[in-house]
Order: sequence, then structure tokens, then C-alpha cells
Amino acid sequence: MVNIIWVAMTIIGILFAMINGTMDKVNEAIFTGAKEAVTICIGFISILVFWLGLMRIAQEAGLLEKLASLFKPVVRRVFPEVPPDHPAMGYMLSNMIANMFGLGNAATPMGIKAMEQLRELNGGKIEASRSMITFLAINTSSLTLIPTTVIAIRMNYGSASPTEIVGPTLVATLCSTIAAITIDRLFYYRRMAKRR
Repeated sequence: MVNIIWVAMTIIGILFAMINGTMDKVNEAIFTGAKEAVTICIGFISILVFWLGLMRIAQEAGLLEKLASLFKPVVRRVFPEVPPDHPAMGYMLSNMIANMFGLGNAATPMGIKAMEQLRELNGGKIEASRSMITFLAINTSSLTLIPTTVIAIRMNYGSASPTEIVGPTLVATLCSTIAAITIDRLFYYRRMAKRR
């Protein structure tokens, strides 16, 4: 459906430009946008490689395991249906830690593996379990300590202080994570009350 919407918007835009005689501006925007996209991607690659390298060093040094063990008691309370030593717990913790450091690209494969393991725990059912819904809510809101992607964008556009976004991002993502967990729990308890 999304592909159809994008194709329709592109065709409508080109037709509108042809009717108004502004095809030269459309062509200019296409090439300028493509050039800018490549510049941004190259900037992202350098930042991403740096942070992924740091994450790898932290993993080899055992820091990620220590962070995971630090967060495990909290995560166990949020996901009471997941056994503490189940692989899903490890994948969820790794995903959350990667998201905390703003490494959404690194977090995605771990999030997918976590969902696969949670589905296995759910007996392979198509319907999402409580843990799957909660994990999706937390993953979507994702508490972020260091927003590396936003810092990279700000650096690419010549920001005088690209890291000044760290404080507001921390507050905003903390609020969104608390809201996500609260709403998730409210809907869960409301659904359980209806079943009684």
C-alpha cells in the first residue's frame, strides 16, 4: 500500500510540474536531492562505523554483558512471561542497549530475533503475545542516551553544537518510554478485566 502511495505522489507531482511548466525545477530537485542523500549516507556511515566499533569493543570487554545484567531485573519485571535464561531475554536486552546508544540499525536484527523467540514462546501463534506487544511498544519509544543518528545529521549540516540535542533527546525518550509502558499496561489490565 505504501508503495502505491509513493508512486501515486510521484506521478501526480510530475504531471503537476508538466502542466505548470516547472519540469526544470523538478529535475533540479531530483539531482540536488540525490546528491544530498549520498552526502548524508556517507556521513552516517562514518558515525555508524565509529559507534558500532565502540559497541564491538564494549562487547569484547564484557561491558554489554554487565549492562545487560544491570538492566535484567527491570526487564524481567516488564516481561514476566519470558523465562530469565531464554534467548529472547538476551536479544531484547541487546536490542534495548543498542537503541540506548542510538544504534537503531544495529538494534534491528536483534529486535527481529527477539520477536522470533517471543513468537516461539507464544507457541508459534500469529496473534501477538503480551510480551511481543510490550517489546514493540518499548522498542518504538526506545529510551536513547546518545542519539547518534541525529548527531550525525547535525554534523553533516554544520551545526555549531551537534551534541546539544543529547539532553532534550534523553528527556523526550524517557517520557515516551514511560508513556509506552504505562499505556501498554493500562490496555493489558483493561483487556484482562473484560475477560473476567
